[in-house]
Amino acid sequence: MSLAPKEMALIAAKALDEKRGKEISAIEITDLTTLADYFVIASGTSNTQINALCGAVEKAMEEQAGEKPLHREGHRDGTWVLLDYGCVAVHVFSQEAREFYSLERLWSDGKPLDLSGVLTAD
Repeated sequence: MSLAPKEMALIAAKALDEKRGKEISAIEITDLTTLADYFVIASGTSNTQINALCGAVEKAMEEQAGEKPLHREGHRDGTWVLLDYGCVAVHVFSQEAREFYSLERLWSDGKPLDLSGVLTAD
């Protein structure tokens, strides 16, 4: 079963939300790069939560989209994990790493994806 990149991004965002990921956002970058169609970005409060968030995304993507990550890159100290699904790249950061890399600013030409339908209100 092959889902559209947007659907995969929404599945990832929902999985992050269900594990209490912070400041979840998604950016459509289809017209800006060949890296991916969407970046899904979230923050975790600890290395343990960052790993739990990534595990939740991997489980949801496999169950709902039939997809396993092509790559999982983990920053040594657990401050940033990248799950690469080809058309969707999921970035889970510690708060400090997120501020440092500032992907939303770097990719500000991208289109924010409306996540109001999948995220629960804080």
